[in-house]
Amino acid sequence: MLNMLAVTETVKNALEEDLGAGDLTSAALFTPADRGQGIIVTRQDGIVAGLPVAELAFHLVPPGCTFTPLVSDGSDVKAGQEVARVEGPLPAVLGAERVALNFLQRLSGIATLTASYVERVKPHRAKICDTRKTVPGLRLLDKYAVRMGGGANHRWNLGDAVLLKDNHIKAAGGIAPAVARVRQAIPITTKVEAEAETLAQVVEAMEAGVDIIMLDNMSLPEMRQAVAMVSGKALVEASGGITLDRVAEVAATGVDLISIGALTHSVPALDLSLELI
Repeated sequence: MLNMLAVTETVKNALEEDLGAGDLTSAALFTPADRGQGIIVTRQDGIVAGLPVAELAFHLVPPGCTFTPLVSDGSDVKAGQEVARVEGPLPAVLGAERVALNFLQRLSGIATLTASYVERVKPHRAKICDTRKTVPGLRLLDKYAVRMGGGANHRWNLGDAVLLKDNHIKAAGGIAPAVARVRQAIPITTKVEAEAETLAQVVEAMEAGVDIIMLDNMSLPEMRQAVAMVSGKALVEASGGITLDRVAEVAATGVDLISIGALTHSVPALDLSLELI
């Protein structure tokens, strides 16, 4: 589910940014008595995500519009397909158009790319996960879109779980002392994950009793060996430069999780447009 209460402020800010002091073009051409209808159409095949956000944008521009989704978030759509209809005063329809499409295109792009990764790893047990490499202020929406594409969410923020990365480990003097110190400071129910750049660090992480071991930029043979060494005693996550072309090979090593920053940090938008009818 998408927490619309939390999303409302984000959409309001986006509308304020785009509308500025008001839509000069629409104000010069139309009055609220001038009404219009439009359809949102996808020009590409993909997975739709963000329809509730687009609907909110159209509702928030006074005096508001009627928004009717024709598919649901997470749906597979084909080029030329109508995904929603909008009706209302022309100044409101045109005033919300860009913000609504910006959210819808970005979130649909994330869902579409995520679904491509998920499809490639289907024969294996690995789950495709996102990262914290999200647009500032849009993490809730970016991670929602990943779920709509069939992926899973990694930690939401730094307070979600312990993840000992290379700089933590270096500053603490190693994985073992780092784990020992955090275990003393966190609730017993909190998960601890440690990054491992070498097989020796995998051994150290296992001996320290971490819950998840992140294999950072390891080769495929190293990943296979690490999975065999861990032997189910912890979850194994692969991370670092995992492209769509090689994700199936990574999944075949037996890892449990594959985290991919590209799902959200540089995803191409799905091409959608609003056409007045």
